[in-house]
Amino acid sequence: MASFKITGGNRLHGEIEPQGAKNEALQILSATLLTEEPVTIHKVPNIRDVNKLIDLLKLMGVDVEKLGPESYRFTAKNVELSILETEEYKTMASSLRGSIMVLGPLLARFGKGKIPKPGGDKIGRRRLDTHFIGFQKLGAKFEYHAGDEFFHIDASDLKGTYILMDEASVTGTANIVMAAVLAKGQTTIYNAACEPYVQQLCRMLNSMGADIQGIGSNLLTINGVTALHGTEHQLLPDMIEIGSFIGMAAMTKSSLKIKNARVDQLGLIPDVFRKLGIQMEIIDDDILIPAQNNYEIETFIDGSIMTVADAIWPGFTPDLLSIVLVVATQAKGTVLIHQKMFESRLFFVDKLIDMGAQIILCDPHRATVIGLDRKQALRGIRMSSPDIRAGVSLLIAALSAEGVSIIDHVEQIDRGYQNIDDRLRALGADITRID
Repeated sequence: MASFKITGGNRLHGEIEPQGAKNEALQILSATLLTEEPVTIHKVPNIRDVNKLIDLLKLMGVDVEKLGPESYRFTAKNVELSILETEEYKTMASSLRGSIMVLGPLLARFGKGKIPKPGGDKIGRRRLDTHFIGFQKLGAKFEYHAGDEFFHIDASDLKGTYILMDEASVTGTANIVMAAVLAKGQTTIYNAACEPYVQQLCRMLNSMGADIQGIGSNLLTINGVTALHGTEHQLLPDMIEIGSFIGMAAMTKSSLKIKNARVDQLGLIPDVFRKLGIQMEIIDDDILIPAQNNYEIETFIDGSIMTVADAIWPGFTPDLLSIVLVVATQAKGTVLIHQKMFESRLFFVDKLIDMGAQIILCDPHRATVIGLDRKQALRGIRMSSPDIRAGVSLLIAALSAEGVSIIDHVEQIDRGYQNIDDRLRALGADITRID
């Protein structure tokens, strides 16, 4: 177990470049299983979840070559399905929620697959029904064995069909798309997720020879092909990291430049932070956040309290609500944070309250934040990281607080943010990793 020791109160300065997108990487790396030809991927983030998936692909027989610090070549020519029966596979796959993403490619290319119940963040129920309902509609048959907690799937005869998804799940859409690209006939997916990462996956699959139409919309049409070939692909910058750095700059009164942010792919993220009173300037593809001693939350036109809620794309991503919440603790004004998609993601606010924040947890989905307007600094405490996003929110709070904070279980943060302590030290943060 590792911890961070943070002495807060330092202003940060300089430039930082976001890592490749974690959520895109888990889909793109899994898609390399769809062909026996080499697939080269650039901007692969060096984070625990992605590294675990790379190790899982290696275990399955994929040849992985590291071409540079952020570039890999994957060749899935000699995939060995017998590995799926081993205890090592069960252990590795069950420790990573992203392991569910290998299922679609396995079913499409090999006609069968199995996966243990995946792990991941403890942020409430994250059901997998959408994935399996989609596979079933394509003709797959599956069983769940409660004894060994394995999903067993037979997909020897996948056929295109019409699928109306019960929810616009990002991973569900990606998994069903990967299963459908090699199915016989045409598949139509309505109520599909259309996040930039799903768009990236579809474009990469098309570059491999797939026929996917409607990219960027919630209606995808996929004409199955017999085989896919190799390609080269670069991941987008991680929009969650970008939002985290915007919030970090505001909370620590810092001037930061976020380089190569792909602003055209950020959707509502800049606008939501502007509603909190955070100034920013877009210069080409960089975001400059100037040092601000104070920032004020907007109200709605009728004067009522601002509400920030998550929604499916192009709505505001749920992964940044924790960041918005912590940033609001030092703003002038009040905001209601409404986390609609996960019922346990706001429970970390008890740590912020212990630090001196004024927050009312209304229920598992809603929290009202009364900003302190810098009149009282947060104070350093010892706390634990419950999940990736809450962990970084607590890290931001600690960087702005008076005194010393200790954050335990930072392996959670490492799952989504590469070398975060080294990168923050380069900006002037006083942060030390304690093993």
